[in-house]
Amino acid sequence: MMISSFYQKYSRYLIWGVFCTLPILAFLAELLPSNNDIETWLPKDSDVRIVYDRFKTEFGAEEVILVAVEQGLDQPALIEATASRIETLPTVRECWTPDRLKSILNEFQVEKEEVNRRLDGLLMNQEHQVAGILVLLSDQGIKDRAGTVAGIREKLEYNQLTGQEVKLAGAPVVIAELDRLGSQKSNKKFFIITLLISLGLLYHSFREWKKTLATLGLTVWAINLTTALIYLGGGEMNFILGALSVMVMVFTLAISIHVHHYVASCIDEPDPLASALKIAWKPCFLATLTTTIGLYSLTISEIGPVTQFGYAASLGTFVSLLTGLGLTPAVLTLWPIDPQTVHGGESRWNFQKCANWLIDHSGRVSLATIVLVMITGVGLFNLKTKIDPLDFLPAKGRVIQDVRAVQENLTELDSIEAIVDFGDEELPFIKKIDRVRELEKLIQKHPAVRHTMSLASFFPNQFPESPFETARLLSHAQSTHGDNDFTSDGERLWRISARISSDADLPQDQIYDELAEMINDPHVVLTGVAPLLRRAQNQIFTGFWESFSMAFVIITAVMIVSLRSIKAGLVAMVPNLTPICIVFGILGWYQIPIDIGIMMTASIALGIAVDGTFHFLVRYQAQYRLTRNSAQASRDSLLMTGEPIFTAAVITGAGMLALTLSNFVPTARFGYMMTSLLVAALVGDLILLPCLLALRPESADQPDGSDHKDSDSSVDESRPRSPHFLKQSQQGTKDQSGKAVA
Repeated sequence: MMISSFYQKYSRYLIWGVFCTLPILAFLAELLPSNNDIETWLPKDSDVRIVYDRFKTEFGAEEVILVAVEQGLDQPALIEATASRIETLPTVRECWTPDRLKSILNEFQVEKEEVNRRLDGLLMNQEHQVAGILVLLSDQGIKDRAGTVAGIREKLEYNQLTGQEVKLAGAPVVIAELDRLGSQKSNKKFFIITLLISLGLLYHSFREWKKTLATLGLTVWAINLTTALIYLGGGEMNFILGALSVMVMVFTLAISIHVHHYVASCIDEPDPLASALKIAWKPCFLATLTTTIGLYSLTISEIGPVTQFGYAASLGTFVSLLTGLGLTPAVLTLWPIDPQTVHGGESRWNFQKCANWLIDHSGRVSLATIVLVMITGVGLFNLKTKIDPLDFLPAKGRVIQDVRAVQENLTELDSIEAIVDFGDEELPFIKKIDRVRELEKLIQKHPAVRHTMSLASFFPNQFPESPFETARLLSHAQSTHGDNDFTSDGERLWRISARISSDADLPQDQIYDELAEMINDPHVVLTGVAPLLRRAQNQIFTGFWESFSMAFVIITAVMIVSLRSIKAGLVAMVPNLTPICIVFGILGWYQIPIDIGIMMTASIALGIAVDGTFHFLVRYQAQYRLTRNSAQASRDSLLMTGEPIFTAAVITGAGMLALTLSNFVPTARFGYMMTSLLVAALVGDLILLPCLLALRPESADQPDGSDHKDSDSSVDESRPRSPHFLKQSQQGTKDQSGKAVA
């Protein structure tokens, strides 16, 4: 009675508190910055990351934007004027154009034919008459990529370069577009559609607008509270954390619907709210605990966004519990359930007929479902990962089309960097150039390498025969171009940049390994974002499944302890694998590569499945103590928990379909995956689990090891009363479903 008194006294204040704090939380949530920087996907403390960080320290965190202009070779004055105007931006360090590079090469006495050969496929394409402007970003530009891209487009527009004749490409352009597409602002309209669909289905379930709006309002409050806490904790939004809002919505709605259903089922009790919360708290808490364990296990990853998702999702799970279990009773106190509506209304779904059929055919259904899970589960061994930022862009969007056009008509954007360390050996400058050129020729032999560039690219193939002329040339180079992007540490370190063809059938990490084997020199180290990203995706894939397996073992242990039965705990975990095996197995069978966003849905799927499992098992244990008949207990539990589990899945699953309309590929994929996983979770929780428990062998002396501590008196005292619809139909069901209760 104490809990009911609390809500009778404070419910109005709680709801007003939610209403008043929602605008503040929404404001803080909007302040959460986006960061889809590709480098965040590289392992933090791995050897390859250490080498890459050293490269950035020595040669700078170079980020470039490539502006390609069709027929630009015929308009050198326009190209130069555009480059000069772009250089006025504070976010730009300098620009390179074909004429500027030609001028430098001419200064160094490089033959005219050789000049054109070196620049062709780098900043010019003589066949297509395309000229390029290479824009090097300053530190300020790297911090504000979106602003830099917008500034460059503004300068291009000033020079009347706004149509299809000009293309922009480069990592800053891609990252800025990912930030825009993955921002909360861009996805807000799809999320609103999701909420509207959920609103309509909630009303269909509750049949009361005030209660429906209040419940959905609590869900929105929970989402904004989670996002605001992440902002206050110094977090950043990325396209992985974009799944967080949906996850919180799913978990919060599921708990709220369960609480609503429990109160409705206890409507004949003297204190329905207290009785319902007494039933609801255990499965809700255990489901939250185990889900949090599964999500928190992701924090062991070395990949920044994965770690962030682990922390943020764990926080969101507890916010869902606080909101669903703590604030839903306040809604039901202010707008209580009408007993006449409960007794007089029919169930939205005919679970009694379905339950009878499932339990009557539990053996066949269990066998068929397990065979389905096993067959689809084989596909898990064929899963392949792919992390390509370009895959996240709309196929018909301007950015991806510009990138493809630049790769086809001008130059490649991905590169592998070779760092040549000459150590403390006092080699003449020309000897170093000769060594670098030898390495360039060796690197160019690889079929995937399209172009190489180093400081040696600026000098003639043959130096003047006169030592005096050579010395003058080198002195001029040092005085006019001493600061360059290709040497560091007093010319001890030299850099060779190898552009990798996008048409190469080999993965970047394989090209990386083959080049390392070809060079086979301890003084030459390879690095670069593209191959390291490929190597990182393998670590992400392995690390994710390791953490997922660890979480599964821990959750199994928690399940066994909470159910006080090893056998029951192991059986209960079978349905939790069902959505993973079915959905991810099908992806494996069809050779559909999965990205990190799709992987994250596995953790959410485990949480959804565990939630339904606990709600079903807690009721099953109580009913088994009542009936001492496993089949009947399974049937009754299905009638008690089936509707809220099914309703929550239908509402959230239908809402997820709205996300598939998004132009942002990760958001659309997430919508498809979540809908599929929600449906597959129903197979595990409402089909496989009840049928497996119905097959449980009967024991006249002691039905379950989990009950061996319960005395007869304790059973009577703690025995929950059956809900009204079971009381009304219990006898009739026994008569018409003899096999179920036999």
